[in-house]
Amino acid sequence: MTSLPRPTTELSTDEARRIALRAQGFLGAPDRRSGVRGVLRHLGAVQLDTISVLARSHELIPYARLGAVGRKTVDQAYWTPGPDGAPHAFEYWSHAACILPVEEWPHFAFRRRSYRARPHWNHDLPDGTYDQVIKQLRTEGPLTATDLGGAKKTSEWWDWSGTKVAVERALMYGEVVCTERRGWKRVYDLAERAIPDALLHDELDDTECLRRLVRLAGQSLGVGTRADIADYHRLKGEQVDAVIADSGLVPVTVAGWGKPAWADPEALETTPRGRHRTTLLSPFDSLVWERARTERIFGFTHRLEAYTPKPKRVYGYFAMPVLAGGRLVGRVDPAREGRTLVAKQVTLDGPKAVPAVAQALVEAASWVDCTDVRVERVDAPELRAPLTRELSHALA
Repeated sequence: MTSLPRPTTELSTDEARRIALRAQGFLGAPDRRSGVRGVLRHLGAVQLDTISVLARSHELIPYARLGAVGRKTVDQAYWTPGPDGAPHAFEYWSHAACILPVEEWPHFAFRRRSYRARPHWNHDLPDGTYDQVIKQLRTEGPLTATDLGGAKKTSEWWDWSGTKVAVERALMYGEVVCTERRGWKRVYDLAERAIPDALLHDELDDTECLRRLVRLAGQSLGVGTRADIADYHRLKGEQVDAVIADSGLVPVTVAGWGKPAWADPEALETTPRGRHRTTLLSPFDSLVWERARTERIFGFTHRLEAYTPKPKRVYGYFAMPVLAGGRLVGRVDPAREGRTLVAKQVTLDGPKAVPAVAQALVEAASWVDCTDVRVERVDAPELRAPLTRELSHALA
């Protein structure tokens, strides 16, 4: 690891928290004019996931920042091309499977090269299948894996067909692009058709790609450690080390962090002020992507338990952190029954969290067209009645 320059700025834990909130779009007036596309470009990546409880995660991300933007509006903002026919976004591997601004296509050349050089794959590719998939896409236009001949050999989720293996490998290589999700199925097209000509190249070397992604991560985080910055686009620590000194980020120290940190210099120019959002957060929200960072900034332990056996879950299948006043003040594990939003389990950080959690529940219910909220379980039984009263007042 290269030696770090001496930090020029010292931040308190509260200052770092507020910088992080503003960088993630949770402090200050939301930019409604730029809407969902503005959120995407501000964050640099919006994670996709198959789980849908209130809504899918890529819908929850702009909702948490902008309020009750229509769900159809969200999908259209991501996937509908502009007047010139050029896309606003594409899907690729970043923090995980993510929607990314189309202008960042050149900066993922380092990852496409890495995939092309990969010596081992989990799925075998039958001879001739790759070329056949490319030919079919060229002839027929954008297609799903089903359109291409079927995604699976059997009902098992992992048992991909040769066609699915081929098209996913072409996606990783950059010869094919996912241009939208249709009924949660990826829609594939040739990169030469889907990506604007000015962006369709792999000319940037790895160093330039990494420098850009490190800079973007720092801007989206506001302030972060080496591990925070690496995690944002799932870079290796040594990749961050190689470019961070030339990334435009500046070294800072944060009280209590115990590790070197870097900040977006623009984030340090003014004191973060403005209204805080009160909202439910997707467990896949980039504010809480990295568990150690979430604990360091908010003193809040967050872990998705969807893949934990039910008897071992503590907070619930899809427990959503509640953000209020710039703090994480509780969790709600939601479900829907008709037009009722069901809070299957509510965890509260004391009595002061009750009004905020009630507000977050009512706003979320309205967004997904529910007219009622029902609470099933509260971790602190003495807070159940106050929470129910708050909900009644808010729903009246």
